[in-house]
Amino acid sequence: MKKKVPQPTVPPRERAFLVGVEIYGKRGLLTLEDSLAELSLLCDTAGLEVVGELTQKLDRPHADTLIGSGKVAELKALAEDTLAQVVVFDDELNPRHQRELEEALAPNVRVLDRTALILDIFAQHAHTSDGQLQVKLAQYEYYLPRLTGQWTHLARQAGGGGGRSGSVGGVGLRGPGETQLEVDRRSVRREISHLKEDIEKIRTHRMSRRAQRKRTRIPTVALVGYTNAGKSTLLNRLARSDIYVADQLFATLDPTTRRVHLPGRHEVLFTDTVGFIQKLPTALVAAFHATLEEIAEADLLLHVVDVSHPNAINQAEAVHETLEEIEADHIPVLTALNKIDRLSDPASARRAVEQFPQSVAISARTGEGLDDLLELVSAALYETLTPIHVRLPYQQGQLISLFHELGQVERLEHGRKGVLMQGRVPGRLAAQFQPWQVKPGEKEHEEEGNVPVDE
Repeated sequence: MKKKVPQPTVPPRERAFLVGVEIYGKRGLLTLEDSLAELSLLCDTAGLEVVGELTQKLDRPHADTLIGSGKVAELKALAEDTLAQVVVFDDELNPRHQRELEEALAPNVRVLDRTALILDIFAQHAHTSDGQLQVKLAQYEYYLPRLTGQWTHLARQAGGGGGRSGSVGGVGLRGPGETQLEVDRRSVRREISHLKEDIEKIRTHRMSRRAQRKRTRIPTVALVGYTNAGKSTLLNRLARSDIYVADQLFATLDPTTRRVHLPGRHEVLFTDTVGFIQKLPTALVAAFHATLEEIAEADLLLHVVDVSHPNAINQAEAVHETLEEIEADHIPVLTALNKIDRLSDPASARRAVEQFPQSVAISARTGEGLDDLLELVSAALYETLTPIHVRLPYQQGQLISLFHELGQVERLEHGRKGVLMQGRVPGRLAAQFQPWQVKPGEKEHEEEGNVPVDE
């Protein structure tokens, strides 16, 4: 008789109780209920089991505990009844709120907020050294004002990689832990300074790579969108690649670039970027600045929207707000309304297209609509021409050549200090000529003694 080989057991998930607060006059992109539903998905991604939720609507936050004292007592009772090990708030708690809530709840119940939860997910999903450095910086900056005797040595453990401990730690994160305070604020600030130096090196390296790509004259399209909108699936389909895809929030963090062929034998580089989310922690936006520059430096943005999601419009608005925050809202945008294969009514896809300018309905999973999408991208990059009127110094020979090669020159005058050029260039290139634009009312010709050569 064969002896049974014992199978490895999966450790039980920690039990989480959710708390949502709505402040009068402070309207979020999502309703309180929808925001809590999203928080539940975040908990699932982080490895927590949601066992209940509590909500409160307030005129203003309570100074000590965010929620009122009666709700704190109710929360304590509910946490005990559901055997919750961690309480997760849907908004960021300030250090005082967190400290007072931890004292008010049972000793074995930890308190997390949405920011801490997202930091934990990022720590799990950042696989490259670049991503790990950026997550580690965000962790340090988040926890610096929250240092108490229960925190473990941050410099030794933050962003420690490896497997989960099976617990959400002293505050619920891989990285900062649970036992004693061995590090003071000075050493944490020193570590933050070192991390920023390392990330600046990454930023410089990325800038060099982008400059090299620009010299090849191959345009770049950055895929942007709400987390889990299907960006990685779309890039896999377009480039026939195998980027990791999972039906969960923040499945991929590190930017990935692939070459894609467009109609008319054109080539373009598509870059998949980290997904956005409402209430995206400021610390993460700052820490991932080097990565998000991939978006800000793109020639075109392709906004992928999960059109099957009930909050698709609100999610799209959250993406636009983040693009403004990282100063990428000046770049031309096309919209891919994804996951139409999940719609029961095909007419709803057509109605959605009417709500988004420059959009096309697609299914990244089945491939439906992708030919139309590539035609739209090709037209935006190569066919849509923007009128410009510039005076280019002779040192900008690369731009002068670019205008001749890819644009339509309608007027050309050589002067002693540069070249006056007027005509049209592909919209994706217009920003490169912006510093030398001849403004309305400005003298076109050089002063006497610098008369254009061909006049």
